[in-house]
Amino acid sequence: MSNTLQKKQKIRYRIRKKVSGTASKPRLSVFRSNTSLYLQLINDDEGVTITAASTRDKDIAAQSGNKTEKSKLAGEAIARKAQELGIKEVVFDRGGNLYHGRVKAAAEGAREGGLTF
Repeated sequence: MSNTLQKKQKIRYRIRKKVSGTASKPRLSVFRSNTSLYLQLINDDEGVTITAASTRDKDIAAQSGNKTEKSKLAGEAIARKAQELGIKEVVFDRGGNLYHGRVKAAAEGAREGGLTF
């Protein structure tokens, strides 16, 4: 593992010590790859993914725009899915990424969709 990945993994562990999701207030986890962004609502008590959304979903991938704009759409999509399940509050887990760019756009999209964190 490269030095950069080791640093990021250390940050992830530090965040996960403090941030944990429950059934009523799940963890909104963000994974950012070079091409896509993946969002999951996770109940850490049971170790279960409640729902997920990504920029690779058919309706989002078909949209025109750059990666940041698609990330915002993914945030809105996960908020919509959460509302259907009756979830209004989440704990945000940026996954070791800086709160900037695609991660920030996804968080803002989720907030606009009705989630609070």
